[in-house]
Amino acid sequence: MYRLDISAKGPSSLSRGVSRISRAGTLAPMSSRPQPMGGPLPRSRGEVDYRLSRQRILRQVEGGRLGRRDVCDAHPELMRAARAEGRATQRPCPICAEHDVVLVSYAFGRGLPKGGAAVRSKADVARLARKAGEIACYVVEVCPGCAWNHLERAFSVGNPAAR
Repeated sequence: MYRLDISAKGPSSLSRGVSRISRAGTLAPMSSRPQPMGGPLPRSRGEVDYRLSRQRILRQVEGGRLGRRDVCDAHPELMRAARAEGRATQRPCPICAEHDVVLVSYAFGRGLPKGGAAVRSKADVARLARKAGEIACYVVEVCPGCAWNHLERAFSVGNPAAR
């Protein structure tokens, strides 16, 4: 996991868009970010929002540099989780516009299954964080119709010293 450290070079580097990325630690919180899992979580140490990456991919699809087969490639297990455990949204799929996307959330951490644990609510995240100490959560946007999928956001929750 990468850490974005925008304070390392001072305020003048922000105007030039210079930042430092390192492999240590967690990701710094972003301003004007959506709240994880519908609200703030205790001891959340930051969040990465992937909206800019999503916009870039959608521009590439619109420009013809990427085809529908390149971006509508959700794993069968992700599609199953989207149908069974996904949280409905009112946002139409950016590719097919026929279905609304659903959000599928996964948690990874010590003591959890290697493939992650699907979570449905903040209460599930809090319960897993008590069990595993620190957990990494990922929220994926999935279209159950055309198999579009994109990582929407990632964040860490819990206390690493709790285990």
